[in-house]
Amino acid sequence: MARIRTIDGAPPRAVAGPWRLLATPAGSCAGPGDLDGRDGWIPAPVPGTAARAMSDAGLWREDEPAPIHDRDIWYRAPIPGAGRERLRFEGLATLAEIWLDGVPVIATDSMFRPWTFEAELTGNSELVLCFRSLAAALAKPHKRGRWRPRLATPGSLRHARTSLLGFMPGWSPVIDHVGPFRPVTREQAGAGPFEADLRASLDGTTGRLVARLRLPGLGGRAVLRCDGREASLAEEEPGLFVGEVALPGIAPWWPHSHGEPRLHGVEADIGGRRLDLGRVGFRSIATTRPFAEGLSLSVNGVPVFCRGAVWTPADLVGLSGHADSLRPLLDLAREAGVNMLRVPGITLYESDAFHDLCDEYGIMVWQDLMLANFDYPHDDPAFRGSLAAEIASFLDRAQTSPSLCVLCGGSEVWQQAAMLGLPREAWSGGFPAEGLPGLAAEARPDLIVVPNSPSGGDLPFSVRAGVTHYFGVGAYLRPFEDARRAEVGFASECLAFANVPEPRSLRRAGLTDPADPRWAAGIPRDRGADWDFETVRDHYVATLFGADPARLRTDDPERYLALGRAAVAEAMEATFAEWRRARSPTAGGLVLSWRDLAPGAGWGVIAHDGVPKSAWYALKRAFRPVQILLSDEGLDGLHVHALNETPRAVEATLRLAFLDAAGTPVAKAERPVTLAPRTSLSWSSADLLGRFYDAAVAYRFGPAQHRLAHAVLLDGAGEPIADAFQFPAGWDVTPGPTGLSADLLQGPGGWTLRVSAARPALSVQIDLEGEGRPAENGFHLVPGLPRTVPLLGGDGRPRGTARALNDDGSVRF
Repeated sequence: MARIRTIDGAPPRAVAGPWRLLATPAGSCAGPGDLDGRDGWIPAPVPGTAARAMSDAGLWREDEPAPIHDRDIWYRAPIPGAGRERLRFEGLATLAEIWLDGVPVIATDSMFRPWTFEAELTGNSELVLCFRSLAAALAKPHKRGRWRPRLATPGSLRHARTSLLGFMPGWSPVIDHVGPFRPVTREQAGAGPFEADLRASLDGTTGRLVARLRLPGLGGRAVLRCDGREASLAEEEPGLFVGEVALPGIAPWWPHSHGEPRLHGVEADIGGRRLDLGRVGFRSIATTRPFAEGLSLSVNGVPVFCRGAVWTPADLVGLSGHADSLRPLLDLAREAGVNMLRVPGITLYESDAFHDLCDEYGIMVWQDLMLANFDYPHDDPAFRGSLAAEIASFLDRAQTSPSLCVLCGGSEVWQQAAMLGLPREAWSGGFPAEGLPGLAAEARPDLIVVPNSPSGGDLPFSVRAGVTHYFGVGAYLRPFEDARRAEVGFASECLAFANVPEPRSLRRAGLTDPADPRWAAGIPRDRGADWDFETVRDHYVATLFGADPARLRTDDPERYLALGRAAVAEAMEATFAEWRRARSPTAGGLVLSWRDLAPGAGWGVIAHDGVPKSAWYALKRAFRPVQILLSDEGLDGLHVHALNETPRAVEATLRLAFLDAAGTPVAKAERPVTLAPRTSLSWSSADLLGRFYDAAVAYRFGPAQHRLAHAVLLDGAGEPIADAFQFPAGWDVTPGPTGLSADLLQGPGGWTLRVSAARPALSVQIDLEGEGRPAENGFHLVPGLPRTVPLLGGDGRPRGTARALNDDGSVRF
């Protein structure tokens, strides 16, 4: 059922407490009566976790997390008021027992579904929750699965409906999640719960909103309103109101990369009672080719290249899901051009605030079921029933969310079994392929259902079919050309590196020296592997720049980190340039991952402190809705691809130049271009130049005349909209003079930095002192085309330095 936001303007009431928490040895207290006389109660935020409460009390540290699963955790709170009420618990992690006034009411065994009960309040009632030791429960004998993954331990987790966060050394910090991490609310019981079933669809240019409202005890005139239009609802039976409102010419919801994510408020008036049913978006979503050829999506009939990242929780300690913690990360996603985020099966279903913000921002959501790697006991009726209930509850609360587009049966379950050599019949089919589509159709028939991530080919991880986890460029050390050679269909995970944070983040974390033993703690690794993701990054540093990472790490750590930032950025841009070019079979790529869960060089493109890394800046360039790309077509020269995903035509000047080491053009071309809405155009270098020129250095007629190729789209004022670079002989980052300059300017919109260079300047790094960040970083410059970079945030006049990777000095501003 869809969420009813308010009734007559009143939202659900929270059980405000005050809440208090006590930890006791596992099994030492059978019920609330055993707590009498025990000291050590501390204040506890609800929603929240025991880790958050203990941290606030100075009893627990995120950087040295003590175990919590080995204890029982008790919460208690008074509930004022009398009468029959319905109490609802939106998320309890994980094995919870609930008492009201000393009487046991309910026991829960899943953190992924809500729990409710009705009770008579006495005026001074007390609610007590006990979260039993998960470690003790997991230590009990359990039926073993057909395979045992290395990702998470112990193997008994296959039976537990709890997050794998905290159980994956090398992937996430070992933080135990215990407590009421989602809201606890109360409402008058009355004749029964109010329920709203809303179905929004788009048929051509007409939106349709179908409503079934079950409102026991209400009657009278019933009206449904949306977008300033209304329709009467018929009372099919007492308390059941049904109807539809048609909305010709409705403004549809789009991913923000392709249009405006329009939302429309919905309310119902039933017998004088007003129900706020939130906002809906009208959109259609479909696949454009068979799944076996690679997942490919269209929205409102327009093919959409899906790009983004694998989401990680904004608040790993408290799991609060508050909009305040989510908004900064989603702001960065929208700024970077991200139009899809995947919530993976190793984490937890996100909060209502997350989905509301993605609706508002125009960011599509790919939602995994919370199933990952294990051989789950789908043959157990209790497990199967609990899983069905969690799926239904998630789809109910996300029923009106237009951003929710893909529902997936889990993460790497099929891959894990296949990689261990099990036959196809051991891992394919089953619930994700046969049961999940029917459950989705009951509440959200519009969703694209994917059986598992990855899946679709002869093996689940075949790169061309279905969806794949592509780490050819990255963990498997393939050259950048593999991004084209692999013919990826859709990468629901890709491009994992140990991404180096910006200098400010490293200074804040006290991690400026990669030889510091603490540095290694932040490097992600696969359990059992004899390598980690820093060695992956170092491989590309050596390949791209001809550098010796091991020597630099010791002799010149600042240079080592700078080259690492640049290598990752180039890998990101080069891969997505291949995937977004004309005739590419790739329809999407989601980078692993969005934000680091701990300080250091983790997978995240955003550091643990929320500051973007070089990888984020690279993705911001790679994900531009109006974009220009260069592709090496060998004997056919370079091809220039201009893309316009927006609903508006773009008038621009296209400039292509081939520059020598000094930045002097040896060949160039320029022409005006019009990019129609949601189209792309391609040209060969020969077409643009009007003559033969060995643009790809493929004919071997002698030394290359140019060191770099540069294509740029310029707006009417001569400012770059997008540009692309190609280095036929590789990067030359030998330090020397580039004539780099940086002029600080103040205007009505705030401070900007005007950066220019007399010679090609590669990977220009702006490092601000204090707070604030540049809107762009790690970009290349060519002579005669300065870059104006807004400086965001911070107070007062910005100060800092700018330096190019191939410059022997830096400039202060």
